Amino acid sequence: MVCQYYNFLRLGKEGYRKIHNACYETARYIADEIAKMGPFEIIYGGDPKGGIPALAWKIKDGFDTKGYTLYDLADLLRSRGWQVPAYSLPANCQDLVIQRILVRHGVTKDLGALLIGDMYRCLDFFKAHPITKPLTAEEASGFHH
Repeated sequence: MVCQYYNFLRLGKEGYRKIHNACYETARYIADEIAKMGPFEIIYGGDPKGGIPALAWKIKDGFDTKGYTLYDLADLLRSRGWQVPAYSLPANCQDLVIQRILVRHGVTKDLGALLIGDMYRCLDFFKAHPITKPLTAEEASGFHH
């Protein structure tokens, strides 16, 4: 809290706004690119009027993933150096598995483009090497709330 106050004083209201607007723009960019991939439905796409600079998605209902889950995608992305967790939601929604990204200062569109490229590589990998036994929540090392 003290650090945020210091940054607010140092940057001023306009500087702080520019940083956060850049985070929202990056979140929207990544969300738009993920939506174009095909298998994913954006649940929250970084709208500044709707919440924090973040995005979340799930696999579209009825989409044939050829066996992979978001847990498998998170695992493969982790092997490429990305930490994009997959986890099921809390009670009354525990059957819904999502992935999410929180966009903070320093996460640029260039970095987002690198992530998108790696996500496409992961999807290509799954096409070439179909998953016969997908990871479960217990096997994946995602977040637990």
